[in-house]
Amino acid sequence: MRVAVVHNIDPSDMGQVGVALTEAGVEVVEYHPHRDGVLPTLAEGFDGLAVLGGEQSALDDDRHPYLPALAALMAEAAAGARAVLGICLGSQVLARGLGGENSLGTAPEFGWTEIGLTEAGRADPVLSAAGPSFRSFEWHSDTFTLPPGAERLATGQVVPMQAYRWGRAAYGMQFHFEANRSVVRAWTEGFAGAVARMRPDWTDRYPDEEAAHGAAADAAGLAIARAWVRRL
Repeated sequence: MRVAVVHNIDPSDMGQVGVALTEAGVEVVEYHPHRDGVLPTLAEGFDGLAVLGGEQSALDDDRHPYLPALAALMAEAAAGARAVLGICLGSQVLARGLGGENSLGTAPEFGWTEIGLTEAGRADPVLSAAGPSFRSFEWHSDTFTLPPGAERLATGQVVPMQAYRWGRAAYGMQFHFEANRSVVRAWTEGFAGAVARMRPDWTDRYPDEEAAHGAAADAAGLAIARAWVRRL
């Protein structure tokens, strides 16, 4: 099996998704269109497509002109029943490609937050792997409407649109289930200025938050990642 992974920022870590892909022996081909504009094509025969997060919005076409093509690629892969995964920015770009509306700057969240599954989510083969509710890391300011034909799978106390599925295996996850404690630690240290703008008290709160929620969030994230890989 082969999966194309699209990165949208540097540095970018696949976290628990990378763990699950390695465990399953999946060949991973990585793309960095924010550097060179190059995207995968369906003709390359990938079994799955994963698009990670980034600092840009899903509508930031002026600075990142590859975004419309990425949205179209994700929608095309979903329509072909391939396994598609969009995380944070990736979920927003997938929603754009499938006909949802992006809303910028209206939904800020940061830190480990509670995610609750809808009835459809509790029956879903991917989201249900983490249980009916779990903690996951969030870092975003934007949100989106549910694309036509999609099912909402998860919600949150602050932002109601947390996860959806379109078709057989196209998933948009607003929360960073891939962000294990190692990834969160790297973000906290490497993006200190951006973190402070989102949560000025994060440096003080981070050790206690990690101790309280990090291990359980890691386990939930890996369960979701493994379940998505099984959809390939």
